[in-house]
Amino acid sequence: MNIFARKVLNSRKQATIEVSYYGNTGSAPSGISVSKYEAKPYLRSIDQEIEEFNRKAKLIEKIKVNEFQDLEKIESFLKRFGANTVIALEFAILKYHHGYKWLNGKKLPRPLGNCIGGGLHSKAASTNFQEFLVIDKNSESFFEAAFKNNKAHRLAHELLEQEDKNFKIQFNDEGAWITKLEDEVVLSIMQRIANNLNLKIGLDIASSYLWNGKFYVYKNKKLSKKDQIKFVNRLINKFKLYYIEDALHEDDFSGFSELDKECLIAGDDLIATNLSRLKNAINKESINAVIIKPNQIGSLIKMKEVIDLAKKNNIIPIISHRSGETLDNSISHLAVGFNIRIIKCGIFGKERENSQDV
Repeated sequence: MNIFARKVLNSRKQATIEVSYYGNTGSAPSGISVSKYEAKPYLRSIDQEIEEFNRKAKLIEKIKVNEFQDLEKIESFLKRFGANTVIALEFAILKYHHGYKWLNGKKLPRPLGNCIGGGLHSKAASTNFQEFLVIDKNSESFFEAAFKNNKAHRLAHELLEQEDKNFKIQFNDEGAWITKLEDEVVLSIMQRIANNLNLKIGLDIASSYLWNGKFYVYKNKKLSKKDQIKFVNRLINKFKLYYIEDALHEDDFSGFSELDKECLIAGDDLIATNLSRLKNAINKESINAVIIKPNQIGSLIKMKEVIDLAKKNNIIPIISHRSGETLDNSISHLAVGFNIRIIKCGIFGKERENSQDV
């Protein structure tokens, strides 16, 4: 068969779908910290979806895909399949057409790397905040920037061993170090790393999982919406943050508009790579950066619409990996192909390193 699907395991050892298209494979990642507005990964069980896909494989072969926009025909045919199935096939088609070369992109992005992590990405006791990130804005090449992120990851290990007496040399789902130190103590460590290596730092708070409908519930405090906004703006100023993601919960467009836009204020759960939600964020001036995850929307065509609208409104699109990753490197091709300035990914681990490889 020229086209077929099968089940494989992602980096969390969970089942996901892989599709082969004329010898080129694509596979879909999965998230654990997910927005309720994401497209469903499967519309039935993964086994049933794979079985149904393989029954229709001969019909898929008849669909001619020569240009990117031809993916609309694929998406129309697979409208009764989940986001992961569609994206796995589209990733395979992208590779069949030589990845970023099919999209005419040329400029390499800068890697936004996850150095220390917690929240839902860590099974062990950890920080409230989900990701403590670094990015290099000064290196002349992607290789140099990625190399500096690796140095930051190693330096974080050294500093955590010094500062955290209970540090157990553990990684979370994204290859980031796990610590039980207080969030602001970790930010101080990140600031030392940034100063040492001439990097900028960022945060993914993943606030939706902290929000109980009335308060943001931390291990040692509860904050109202007003207090959370003050807290985040204080962190931006105190630690000179370059980037902060999901600082408020996924329905608080108005709250996002009150955050300090001297920093990149990114929406992930807030937008879920969804065009209508991005339009709402633009109208309310909620964000100046947006996370792009192809299988959040389950369509490369719709994903491109979100990227185009973001750029038109001076909002920086940031293409992102997920916590349950595969060895598929399609997001790196999409970053180059669509001239996306930043790619967000882990620093350590074969899936994380592969996501940056074109």
